Amino acid sequence: MATPSQGTTLHIAGTAATPEALTAVTVGFPTILAITGHAGVANGDVVTFSSGFTGADAALLNGQTAVVNHYATGATNDTFAVNIDTTGKTITVGTATATPTAWIKVGKLTDIKGTSDTSPDIEVTTLDSTTKEYQPGLPDTGNVTMSIQCDDSDTGLAACEAAFDARSVKSFKITYVSGVTPIRTFNGYVKGFPKIGDASKDGVVTGSIEIKRSGPVTKS
Repeated sequence: MATPSQGTTLHIAGTAATPEALTAVTVGFPTILAITGHAGVANGDVVTFSSGFTGADAALLNGQTAVVNHYATGATNDTFAVNIDTTGKTITVGTATATPTAWIKVGKLTDIKGTSDTSPDIEVTTLDSTTKEYQPGLPDTGNVTMSIQCDDSDTGLAACEAAFDARSVKSFKITYVSGVTPIRTFNGYVKGFPKIGDASKDGVVTGSIEIKRSGPVTKS
């Protein structure tokens, strides 16, 4: 069944929220972390781990940032998964915490357009080739563009403008209204922001925001 788009939301990362205590770690891929009742850690959240993990391979988790997935294989009501490979490693939870990012909803969106990821063609033709031969290069992650109604009072739009002015890489989250994995979390920087919007008679001031993605998209 096709996914309806009405109700889709976009959030930009704000300040760090309250650290949540972890109670256990199960090594593997993905890594499973226990947290009582999920507390303040929601699906699709970006969390930063403290340096409280212990064990010979604790550096794989200490200080790392990852995306929460409550629906991955092995996750339960009191655990969540992160896409970090700790298979066969020695790690104990110690006093580790997970600090989620507080999200700010970006309002006044009229559409979201995501460009397809593309891989460049690398020619590997040799003198023994009978036709030209190619292999794929590193994917270009593309851009996400949103059409907006300009509103200086919207905190999400203000956060996007601040990110543009600071030229900073931020975490973003797009949430669809349905689907097996309805959340898309990714990093990127605001490449374009409408400092002056478009105005027309019998209309409202409009514009567009362009986000250049950096790195992979995590589905959760």
